[in-house]
Order: sequence, then C-alpha cells, then structure tokens
Amino acid sequence: MEHASAPRNIDILLAKYAESHQDHTNELIHFVCIPAIVFSLLGILWAIHPVVALAVVLGSLYYYLKLSRPFALGMGAMSLAMLALLALLPEMTVLPVSIAIFVVAWIGQFIGHKIEGKKPSFFDDLRFLLIGPLFVLSFLYRRMNLAY
Repeated sequence: MEHASAPRNIDILLAKYAESHQDHTNELIHFVCIPAIVFSLLGILWAIHPVVALAVVLGSLYYYLKLSRPFALGMGAMSLAMLALLALLPEMTVLPVSIAIFVVAWIGQFIGHKIEGKKPSFFDDLRFLLIGPLFVLSFLYRRMNLAY
C-alpha cells in the first residue's frame, strides 16, 4: 500500500495565502506591488546601512531555505539583483525613492484586497509578509515548469 506524503509546510503556507488572493485583479496587483515592496524595504534598510539590508536578506534566505531550496535560490537571485540596483542608485535618492515606492505599493496592495473583499493574510499571521514574495515566485516557477 502506498503512503500519501504529508503536505510540505511551504505548500500549506502558499495554499493559505492563496485563499485571500483569488481575484485575478488582486493577483496582478500583487505581482507588481510585492516585488516593489521588497525592493523599497531593502532600499529603506540600505539607506540605514547596506549591511543592514544584507543582514535582512540573509535572515530571510535562511527562513526560505528551511521552506524550499529552489525558492531560497530564486529569492537569493532576486535579492542580489535588487541590492545591486540599490548600489547603482545615487545615495541621496535611495531613501526618498524607496519611501515613495513603499507607500504607493502598499496602497496598491490594500486596493487589491478591497477588490478581493478579503483582508490581507498577514493580519492573521505575520509570516505571510515573507510568504507573499514566494506566492509571486511560485507563479513564475510554475510557468517555467520549475519545482519548488
């Protein structure tokens, strides 16, 4: 008799996150706003000190590695690209640009949830602030037929 394997923690988290992200418009908003929020948050941290941004990236990658090695690799690549872009920006523009992107992207997120008619997942569990980027990445992985 074959044993059905228990669902992985990452699959449970993504399924729970998806419950409040069923509306196509809300999904599209999230596909734009979540990467923008990650970039802007890293920018705010970068403005404090680049080492602070790098430390947060490394901490989040440790969490992602516990959930899924392929997701950790994808988030690592995305984070490196974002940090590289921040390093290229004129130092005096990083903080104001990051704050503006952060505010606009969060407004977009809340508009998406108003359209969806459901509150954001992180209101119930703060871990979903880290799962949101994986939700976006999961669509890319599935489109590219990559396992996660």
